[in-house]
Amino acid sequence: MGGCASKDKKDKVVDGDAAANATENTADGTKAADATTTDQPNGDATTNPEGKDTMVDAAVLTKLEEGFAKLAASDSKSLLKKYLTKEIFDNLKEKKTPTFGSSLLDCIQSGLENHDSGVGIYAPDAEAYTVFADLFDPIIEDYHGGFKKTDKHPPREFGDVNCFSNLDPNNEFIISTRVRCGRSLQGYPFNPCLTEAQYKEMEEKVSSTLSGLEGELKGKFYPLTGMEKAVQQQLIDDHFLFKEGDRFLQAANACRFWPTGRGIYHNDNKTFLVWCNEEDHLRIISMQMGGDLGEVYRRLVCAVNEIEKRLPFSHDDRLGFLTFCPTNLGTTIRASVHIKVPKLAANKAKLEEVAAKYNLQVRGTRGEHTEAEGGVYDISNKRRMGLTEFDAVKEMNDGIAELIKLEKGM
Repeated sequence: MGGCASKDKKDKVVDGDAAANATENTADGTKAADATTTDQPNGDATTNPEGKDTMVDAAVLTKLEEGFAKLAASDSKSLLKKYLTKEIFDNLKEKKTPTFGSSLLDCIQSGLENHDSGVGIYAPDAEAYTVFADLFDPIIEDYHGGFKKTDKHPPREFGDVNCFSNLDPNNEFIISTRVRCGRSLQGYPFNPCLTEAQYKEMEEKVSSTLSGLEGELKGKFYPLTGMEKAVQQQLIDDHFLFKEGDRFLQAANACRFWPTGRGIYHNDNKTFLVWCNEEDHLRIISMQMGGDLGEVYRRLVCAVNEIEKRLPFSHDDRLGFLTFCPTNLGTTIRASVHIKVPKLAANKAKLEEVAAKYNLQVRGTRGEHTEAEGGVYDISNKRRMGLTEFDAVKEMNDGIAELIKLEKGM
């Protein structure tokens, strides 16, 4: 594949930025030149006056053409297929991002390989959102409920953290509640472009920063490297830890150098977690058993504010906080519950109808691409852009309240 999403021959980091100057080996054994390579004996790429490649090589173009043809002929329902018209494809297929040399293939390979993707596109670096805007913008508008390319995401606003309360005080329906957000660190690309040295550097920064948290947030950082298998598996089963990416992330080259640079921080009560270098640089998570959304949300807001004092986050004036997957842009907030609604589960159409009304996403028990176990669903807000953090959480709050009301009345 092209650009950054291949195994680095040389890792050199200067102040958090990659000195991308080595020819790289792709997953299928072909060669792809990165953003600063000028040696192209096969003549497949040209360089600009600064010595940077301006075109992708022949192997990447071939994979793109073949992948596009198969996707177009498939019955895929992904947003990638919906918006990757032949005109847009031809316009973008030879473009690369200026700093890391990411190609269209780096953005869409996961969707080309997995026709059952819901979205099918990732941003290998922040510049991809601009260089490949003709494809990203309509997908963002579709997923985020009409966030147009002329729209601007509002400033961060957590609102009144005391506004939310317990959605299920009698513990009849909600098993657990969780609110998380994603953050990317300034000065670093996203997973496909990170070098092994950068992964290690980021882990050290995150570990030392989180170790300074106090009070309810005080805890310990556990690197995945060297973690005992039994401890690791228990944390996964408890939904506290992440495992190596699924086939969608694997295809997007988001799992390179695994498990280097990955780790988890949790407080003593395991109600506050931070995932380091899973899908995003940081996943900041507040969670607990039961339905007390108010308590969970207050903890998250406190944690984000404390971490931001110590680590600068990557932010865009139009798109909000920047993330690897375009579905998480903007607020990056995902507020969710594990909820058991057996009567509504028997009437899936009604469940989906209410979910759509409140912009909720219904997933299986263990998240995206999984099945509901024992009638337990993972239900969350879907919209993350064009509204504030407070409003994103409020959509989930109001939608879950309505689902519980309907379940009680059935």
